[in-house]
Amino acid sequence: MNQTLHNKVALITGGTSGIGRATALLFAQAGAKVAITGRRAPLGEQVAAEIAATGGQALFLACDHRALSDCQQVVETTAQVFGGIDILFNNAGIVTSGTAESTSEETWHTTLDLNVTTVWRMSRLVLPHLRARGGGAIVNNASDWGLVGAANALAYCTSKGALIQLTRAMALDHAHENIRINAVCPGDTFVERWAEKGYGSGEGALTLEQANATYGRELPLGRVAHPEEIAQAVLFLASPAASYITGSALAVDGGNTAR
Repeated sequence: MNQTLHNKVALITGGTSGIGRATALLFAQAGAKVAITGRRAPLGEQVAAEIAATGGQALFLACDHRALSDCQQVVETTAQVFGGIDILFNNAGIVTSGTAESTSEETWHTTLDLNVTTVWRMSRLVLPHLRARGGGAIVNNASDWGLVGAANALAYCTSKGALIQLTRAMALDHAHENIRINAVCPGDTFVERWAEKGYGSGEGALTLEQANATYGRELPLGRVAHPEEIAQAVLFLASPAASYITGSALAVDGGNTAR
């Protein structure tokens, strides 16, 4: 078993499905004690049970990250149960579509709130715990669309670009404390939402084969990513293997942003 994160405590927001779930399972395999958050308790409990079944330690905590009190409770409970916090993966977020004209006030504010403000909020709450451990790592889930623009995704692109800048600024603020802060920037990834609702709004469910035929063929590697591939990048950035990396935005996008 990979013990890269042996005796480390990781807190993963939005860990009930997709990239968050894949990262929680991988972190546990690497030896970490894992706390995951989300709003879908049955899915969260299932992930925690999967980790426990393989001999790991996991905790699911229901949370709406737009509520400060929920965030405070999650951080405090994780630190109390596991004795501290070493790693934060800010994964919770939302995908929205729309142009400047079609994006509503509500969509704009919700997208920025969930994709940027909640990351700042969780980081602000966790930083004292990382400092108390003599250092640690924060990984923020951004997007390749935070590095380049995309059509019909104004609020989303704006939020992910802001998240990358938040990552860089925080990294400079806390480098002297041995706290490394980086962003992972996934490209198109076949998560459960695609299989349930499709890539975009009103599109309908997709199989992996359909996703590759429609979207993957446009990418240099010729396919979309699996959540586990993004999780591997998150593990790298959170682990001692990335000990000299901070303030970076790592594109894991099948070559999309290389063009």
